Amino acid sequence: MPQEALLIIDMSNDFVHERGSLTAGDPARAIVPYIADLAERMREAGSIVAICMDTHHEGDRHFQEWPPHNVEGTWGHELYGRLRDWYESAKRASNVWWIPKASYNAFYGTGLAERLRAEGVGTVHITGVCTDICDFLTAAGAYDEGFATVVHRHGCATFTDGHERFLKQMELCFHSRIV
Repeated sequence: MPQEALLIIDMSNDFVHERGSLTAGDPARAIVPYIADLAERMREAGSIVAICMDTHHEGDRHFQEWPPHNVEGTWGHELYGRLRDWYESAKRASNVWWIPKASYNAFYGTGLAERLRAEGVGTVHITGVCTDICDFLTAAGAYDEGFATVVHRHGCATFTDGHERFLKQMELCFHSRIV
């Protein structure tokens, strides 16, 4: 039977903390307990848990469009709060991965699809921020790579009013199951 994986998208201080440079604010902080609990359940069940983290360097071209954020090695690039604590206790497990990404889509240029296929993964669960940017484009990438997707409504958030609209788009365009 194909394995499942949990993708935790961009839950960094810069995207979640109230002092983050590109924060999704209260909606992002509200999903942390849900994601942390899901991550532990899936890790214990033997599923892959991949922290897919937006990763940039000083002067990155993304900073022409967005304020500087998630610069590798900075406080802003670290996992936020309870997720950081969970990762510190779980990161030595072979089924917990850190996947740096330079694009909105966690599959683009990261080798994630190949690693997941090598582990027999057929379904990816998507959580994190932002519903209408990186979560949406990661669902597109998963679809293009042939993975089934499950998107967790209470595990995704955004700073716009597009949350429900983009969940619906993932369901319609990529046949994502919204739970």
